[in-house]
Amino acid sequence: MEEKVNVPSNLALEKKKKMASSFVRQGITAGFVSAITFGLYSTVSAYAMGLEPMVGVASVFAVPFVASAINDSIAAIWLVIFNTMKGRFKEIGRSLCVFPGLMVILGALFGGPIANGAYLIGIASAGAAAIPISALFPMFGAIFARMFLKQQISRRVAIGMGICIVGAIMISLDGGGDVGNNFTLGIICALIAAIGWGLEGVFSAFGMSMIDSNIAITIRQGVSGIVFITVVLPIFNALGLFGEVLQSPKIMIVIAIGALFAAVSFLSWYIANSKVGVATGMSLNSTYVLWGVIFSAIFLNTTLSPMMILGAIIITAGAIIVSVNPFEFFKKKEA
Repeated sequence: MEEKVNVPSNLALEKKKKMASSFVRQGITAGFVSAITFGLYSTVSAYAMGLEPMVGVASVFAVPFVASAINDSIAAIWLVIFNTMKGRFKEIGRSLCVFPGLMVILGALFGGPIANGAYLIGIASAGAAAIPISALFPMFGAIFARMFLKQQISRRVAIGMGICIVGAIMISLDGGGDVGNNFTLGIICALIAAIGWGLEGVFSAFGMSMIDSNIAITIRQGVSGIVFITVVLPIFNALGLFGEVLQSPKIMIVIAIGALFAAVSFLSWYIANSKVGVATGMSLNSTYVLWGVIFSAIFLNTTLSPMMILGAIIITAGAIIVSVNPFEFFKKKEA
């Protein structure tokens, strides 16, 4: 009798292990998809901002803010269509009325207008020096996840995160750029951006404890787009440019394509955070630096320096260390 009881028990444990392993694989895959599509989004956005009527605009804030406002709004539309096709449209409204939904909205405010806005101001004020500071967002995300979500950070994941950050800094510093007059302000704003993106990951992960990641990212993009249009653009006197862009079919098509990549990227990022944790999800997402460099070289004819190539390799190595335990991989091979 005891043997008969143990057999199904062992089978159940084996099935549980397989399900857990599959869950982690799905999260890791989603993390890499988020990075690749964000690299594509960045490349398409860079191309869009070089088209009329955006090119040649005097304001350093107007162009990126307008592009962000339209991108997030269109991405939200893409996601609403996707959820409607899946029969989840009503869930969007229901989710807005519960506490986890409010957490997702709070994350959207930190990650959208606040973080993106601070990041762009940082670039305008401190030049390339602001980029590596903002690249610290996985570190802040891991710290906040440990503080608020009690998610443990293993030594391997911590090392992988550190390697990813080093690679991102190398690529960013190699980019050069002019430094503005308000250098200190720029560094502070870049730090605010890193903290904002880190907080977004934590709040969204908390919200997704009860809300489907597909719904959460739809709310995120919608809230970000609305706040950009109703608050940020008027503050920076960019509504005129916003109207001009809306009347230009060519640039709107390009932005819509970029928004589709952004929608897939953020959706995959939220899925990764919910399946493998904020620390790992953010580290995988940070490999967008690698993909951004590759796609820029292919589609925008950007020259790749030795520093950029080395930084890309380092980021890839860091992401692999975050994703899998190399020692366990070799052990399996030996077995």
